[in-house]
Amino acid sequence: MSINLKAVIARLAAGETLSADDAEATFGVIMSGEATPAQIAGILMAMRVRGETVPEMTGAVRAMRARMVRVEAPPGAIDVCGTGGDGAGTLNVSTAVTFVLAGLGVPVAKHGNRALSSRTGGADVLGALGVNVDVPVERLPAILRTANCAFLFAPRHHAALRHAAGPRVELGTRTLFNLLGPMANPAGVTRQLTGVFDPGWARPMVEALASLGTEACWLVHGQGLDELTIAGENRVVELKDGAIRSFTVLPEDAGLERAPISAIQGGDATVNAAALGALLRGAPGAYRDTVLLNAAAALIVAGRVGDLREGASLAASALDSGAALEALETLRRETA
Repeated sequence: MSINLKAVIARLAAGETLSADDAEATFGVIMSGEATPAQIAGILMAMRVRGETVPEMTGAVRAMRARMVRVEAPPGAIDVCGTGGDGAGTLNVSTAVTFVLAGLGVPVAKHGNRALSSRTGGADVLGALGVNVDVPVERLPAILRTANCAFLFAPRHHAALRHAAGPRVELGTRTLFNLLGPMANPAGVTRQLTGVFDPGWARPMVEALASLGTEACWLVHGQGLDELTIAGENRVVELKDGAIRSFTVLPEDAGLERAPISAIQGGDATVNAAALGALLRGAPGAYRDTVLLNAAAALIVAGRVGDLREGASLAASALDSGAALEALETLRRETA
C-alpha cells in the first residue's frame, strides 16, 4: 500500500489520527528508507504532541514486523523485556529472569539491546558473562531449543530502523519508536512480560498487542521502573483469555520483603555481570527477591503457575538447584 507522506503530514498537522492501515503504510515508507529526515521528524513529533493512538501504534508494529529478520521459536516461548527509559541504572533484572525461566524449561526468546537509556543493557551484561550476542542469526533457533533461551540482538533483527535513527537522535525526545521494540519480538512470541517506563502507556500497548495476536501478557511499571519492584506497589495491565484488566501487586503478594530501589543499584557491565553471576550461584538479597517477583509474573504469563507466591517459590527452586546457572552455562557454550 503506497501513501503520500506530504498528505499524511498535513493530516497530522490538522490534528487527525491515522488508521492502522495508514500508519502501517506510513511507517513502511519510513522503514524502507524512502522518507526524508524532515518528513520523519515531522510525522514523529506531530504524533507525539497530539498523542499517539492504539491504531497508529498497531500499524507501526505491523510495518516493523514485516521487515524484521525472524527466528523460529518453540511453542510456548515467552519474552521478558522492557521499554527502557526509566533512567534508574539498576542491575539487569529481565536478563536474570531469562535464566530462571530457562532453568524451569520455559523457552525465552529474549529481545534486547546494548545500553541506550541505562548504564548496562542486556547485550552488555551477557557479553561480560561470556555469551556471544553476535552469533549468526541462523544458529539462534537451535540455541533456543538447546539452552531454552537465546538473545535476539535488536539491531540485527530490525535493520530497517536505521532509516529513522538520525531524526530520532536529533529530536532527542521520546517518539513512537521507543514503544515499538517490545512489541516486535523477532521470534513472534505470543506471551510476554514487558516493563514500561510510563504506566500511562501500559494499556495502549496491551490493546495493540491484543490486536496483533498476543495470547497473554503483563505490562508492568513499578515505582518509576520498567519492571516490577519490591520497593512498593506495582501497576499491571494484563491480557488473558482475550480480556484486559488492570490491577496492582505488592512484593508481599509473592511472599517477599520490601527493599528500596537503591538496593539494586547497578554499575557498568562488569559490575552487573558479577552481581548476576552471584545471584545464579545463590546469593541472597534484594536483587534475588526482585528477580523472583518478576520471574513469578513471567511464570503466570507463561501459564506455569496460578499466582505470584507459587511463581516465586518455583523461581527460587531454579536458583537454589543450580538450574538457572546451568541455563547460563549452556547458553555460553552454545554461542561460543
